[in-house]
Parts: sequence; structure tokens; C-alpha cells
Amino acid sequence: MPAHPARIDLHAHSSWSDGTQSVHELWAQAAQEGLSALALTDHDTVAGWQELPEAVARTGVVAVPGIEVSAEHERLSVHVLALLVDPSPHTDLARELDRARRSRTERAERMVEAISADHPITWQDVRAQVAGETTTVGRPHIADALISSGVVRDRTEAFEQILHPSGPYYVRYYAPAPTVAVRAILDAGGVPVLAHPGSVSRDGELPLGLLEAMVEAGLAGLEVDHREHDPGTRARLRDFARAHRLLITGGSDYHGAGKPNRLGENLTQPHVLDAIAHRATSTTEVIRP
Repeated sequence: MPAHPARIDLHAHSSWSDGTQSVHELWAQAAQEGLSALALTDHDTVAGWQELPEAVARTGVVAVPGIEVSAEHERLSVHVLALLVDPSPHTDLARELDRARRSRTERAERMVEAISADHPITWQDVRAQVAGETTTVGRPHIADALISSGVVRDRTEAFEQILHPSGPYYVRYYAPAPTVAVRAILDAGGVPVLAHPGSVSRDGELPLGLLEAMVEAGLAGLEVDHREHDPGTRARLRDFARAHRLLITGGSDYHGAGKPNRLGENLTQPHVLDAIAHRATSTTEVIRP
């Protein structure tokens, strides 16, 4: 194994949140795609971390334990990658995640109740799409139930129609403010990186003032290279990151069959992963073979 991983993808999801592959399947896919390192960043949960040491041992692909933390600013969804955080249930971050997970489940139940009035779907259908009791239930699982019931063809159609935030079935859920999320990640010894800040799937772009506030709160990096960023957006984000001395990362945001994203389609430079490992103050480490 080279001293520095050559192909590093810092954003991927397993079936512990809204991916379609188990951790072991995800790491096997990463090895097949020639990745040297991969971050597991499931939404609001560390449940999959327990499987990482064995997955690394089997495949030789380095693991970066992480979480994709859901936040919200003025009805805009904001996601922050929390890399190498303390997974202890006693941190402020853990308490925020627990509150968000409970709110997500309640929200999902209410959405399914509303959708079921017009489409053949039940809460049991949604639960059948979930990997386990600690899996974070969300709209992707409702989408998969809609697919299974033949209501839509794929997740894209589900999110563009039935599950769209401006649609009649949408229900809001609790998520911390982005600055609160950043501070909680730092307090848990992790490295906060703003995920896909220029995402075209959002109802509106993140305002510059919010980015500045997150930097002031301790934001460490920006996910510049992402499928939903066109060349102009990447250039603007890269300039912002350099002006504020932020780390620049890239990730696939891979969800298996749930999205068209492919592992390794956007990558992070080795020196950036080194910087992330150096900045983390928790006992969570990069897992190597």
C-alpha cells in the first residue's frame, strides 16, 4: 500500500442510512473501483462504523469514519460532513443527532399517512426498506417504497414529484442551525466540511452570509468537487475556500442504486486527508489495513 492513498472519496452512504449497499458491499465496490480510501458518511448515524475494521481488512481500502449531519437555515437544507468525530452518545453532537433522528421518523410517518390517502403505500412498506432498527428513516426509504409499489420508476421521479419540498405531502423536521452543527462537530473532536454547498437540488443557493458565519463558527472545509456543482460553481467555491483557508474536498455522495452517482467520480487530494487526520482531536482515527 502506498504511503498516501491515491484515490480518496470522502462522501458515501450505506444502507444504515439511505444507501442501498451494506458497509461490506460498499467497501467491496470501492476496491473494485480502485479506491484507496473511502469515508462512510451516513446521515445522522454512526451505526455502520462497527463494520468498518472488518471491511478494511477484507478489501485493503482505508476507511474514514464520518457522519453527514443534517442542518437547516431558513428552510434551506444544509449538510455538514463530520469526519473523525467522537461517536460517544454523551456529546452535544450525539444529542443533536438523536433529536434529528426522532424528528425524521415522526416526519416520515406523517408523510406516509398523507401520501397513503392518494397512493398505495403503508408505513409497513417503508419499514421494509430499512436496514435495521438504528437506521435513520427518511424520504429515500419512502421513495423506495413508492418504487416497490409501482407508483414511481425511481428515486429521482419520487423526489421530483411526490416527495418534493414544495409538494402537498412534505413535512418539516427538526435540524440544528448550520453554525450549531459546526460547533457540535468541533466539540466532538471532528472536522466539519460543508457538503455540496452549491447543490442544484436545493430550492435555493446557500447565501454568502451563511457561509461566512459557518467559517466564523469553525468550518474546516468545503466539498467543492461534487456531481451537482457545474464548472462555474466549482470555481467560485474553490476561490471562497482559498480565500478563507478552508480545506477543499471531493466526494461521490454515492448511494448505490439510489442515485446515479458513481464511487470515485469526485476525489480528494491525499494531503487534504492528512490535514483532516491531523486536525481531528477525538480518538477516532483513519482505519488502515
